[in-house]
Amino acid sequence: MDLLILSKKLLKDLDDIKIQNQNILKRAQKSINVCRNLLWVFKKEILKKGFKTIKDEVQFFKEVKQVPLIKLIYFTEIYSFEIQLPKADKENQLKSIKKKINKFNRFFLYNLDFGRYVDSGATNFDKEYYTRDYLDTFHITTSKFYFQDPEFCTPRDMLLGKYRAYYSLVHYMAEKKRSIKNNLNGKLPTIEPLEKIHWPFSNTDYVEILYALCAKGLGKQDNQSIMQVSKKLQQLFDFEPKDIYKTYQDIKNRKNSRTLFLDQLSTSLIIEMDKSEV
Repeated sequence: MDLLILSKKLLKDLDDIKIQNQNILKRAQKSINVCRNLLWVFKKEILKKGFKTIKDEVQFFKEVKQVPLIKLIYFTEIYSFEIQLPKADKENQLKSIKKKINKFNRFFLYNLDFGRYVDSGATNFDKEYYTRDYLDTFHITTSKFYFQDPEFCTPRDMLLGKYRAYYSLVHYMAEKKRSIKNNLNGKLPTIEPLEKIHWPFSNTDYVEILYALCAKGLGKQDNQSIMQVSKKLQQLFDFEPKDIYKTYQDIKNRKNSRTLFLDQLSTSLIIEMDKSEV
């Protein structure tokens, strides 16, 4: 059973639910159910087969399991928020949103070091964070996780899911706030971040074009760092870069072309132009 394929299928199922359910509470309920079902399938498969290598285990808990986990947290928080939201009082609605955003900000502040680790693309603690052998060493860091299944959880996989889900929820709350202020009374049927574009190229290709864009001036006006620009690009592309600084050094040390991906882009564009002129 290919668990990665199941994760990708989940995203399609969630899109179908989105199309078929304009009411956010119904959509959230159905989305929660399919996410829970997939996590249950994952658990049975992991308990049955285990992992061949530590690398496989890290990949599962850091990447594959995150797909249904992030969506589960996201829609659970939305359902809880929407069902408790005042129905008519605009001022109290805005207060509820402010309270929720403050909750997210406290979470980000409390987990600042972990957030920096995730955002930097670092991997040096992945073994400790995303394998099950370290639950007794790296303790749970947030009071809500009173119990974690030692056979299906690692010290930080749940925290990672919550960290990423909360980023999307901040966007949801901002859109909700805007809709209420515009007298829509918070009735936007679907409020979710823009659907990301699949990144079909390599990690090295991503780093090469990231540095090229920054060298050309992207982010310079706002004095943004490479990592800050990368974070913005990750909102567009469905891709999480790894070892950005190290990869850039490897690119600089290439013996042949140091702009291999950019060269390929240029060649592809020229070929496309030539086709259109025939």
